[in-house]
Amino acid sequence: MIYTVRTTSGREEIVIDIIMTKVKNEGLGIKAVFHPAELKGYIFIEGKLGDIYKAVQGLLHIKGVIDKPVNLSEIQHFLERKKDKIKIEKEDIVEIIGGPFKGERGKIERIDKVKDEVTVELLEAAIPIPVTISSELVKLVKRHKTEPSETQETEAKKEGSVFDKLGE
Repeated sequence: MIYTVRTTSGREEIVIDIIMTKVKNEGLGIKAVFHPAELKGYIFIEGKLGDIYKAVQGLLHIKGVIDKPVNLSEIQHFLERKKDKIKIEKEDIVEIIGGPFKGERGKIERIDKVKDEVTVELLEAAIPIPVTISSELVKLVKRHKTEPSETQETEAKKEGSVFDKLGE
């Protein structure tokens, strides 16, 4: 059976490490321990309820064990692999696909990986408006190119390099 254990928010990984050490040292009948990143303050443990109580007994950051078992179907979505996100870079053109600015296009001005947010400057607005939204709400429309364009390369060839002029 799978049971839920309440922990101090932000300390879930530490609790899991301590529980796993205790399980190995004491040979407790616990099959799995996991913490979904989306769910703060909770971990799930698969095993016998008595062994779960022994594993968490006296540990810091444990707030309690919920005695009611959890059906796998209730937590299945936490176990499924998420679709990889498209890498968005500064200056890319994106379309907003959700929220109040849905359908608007904009240019990425800033990316906050910690908060998983992007700041987009709306293109069709009369005055440039920066909008900060979740990166899940944008779809890449056009990638910003960092290589020099063909016209820039052609201009550079016409001018010649410094070394070419030395030979004249």
